[in-house]
Amino acid sequence: MNNVGSGPMTEVAGDSSPLMAALAFYIRERDKAAAQARKQLGVNELDAKALAYVGAHPGIRPSELAGHLGVTSAGVTTMVERLVRRGILRREFDVNDRRVNHIHLVVDLEKEPWSQLARFDRMCERIIGRLDPQVEADLAAFLTHTTEAARDEARRVDDAAASESSVA
Repeated sequence: MNNVGSGPMTEVAGDSSPLMAALAFYIRERDKAAAQARKQLGVNELDAKALAYVGAHPGIRPSELAGHLGVTSAGVTTMVERLVRRGILRREFDVNDRRVNHIHLVVDLEKEPWSQLARFDRMCERIIGRLDPQVEADLAAFLTHTTEAARDEARRVDDAAASESSVA
């Protein structure tokens, strides 16, 4: 068992580096915190993503929300209707075109109980804010470069596999 900060952590499969183990620990704990918040609020993961997006884009049209979430217009309509009935979202009709509606939050994501959805991230942001700015910039550059390189390599492997299966 390794320790990062004050929390226990187990290694990921095999001989993982301490950094990979720390990243896996962060991801697991963030996911657990988000799942717990969603459970307490009675929303699913897609609902939570929609609430965050609507909060950042007040008055968004359902079609834009569907595009952002990668769901069908029927799927977003069902979700929005359910959240409207619960008093979490509201629809406003467009003043120029009554067929168009705009979605707004009714709840305040910065206040309890809704602030739970981002509590883990806000706590991490406060801790990161205490870092030396150069250390933060170096870590950000390293993680961005590493993530992009891993993503690009995975795409190359996926593309090669897709090409081989289409030839067969």
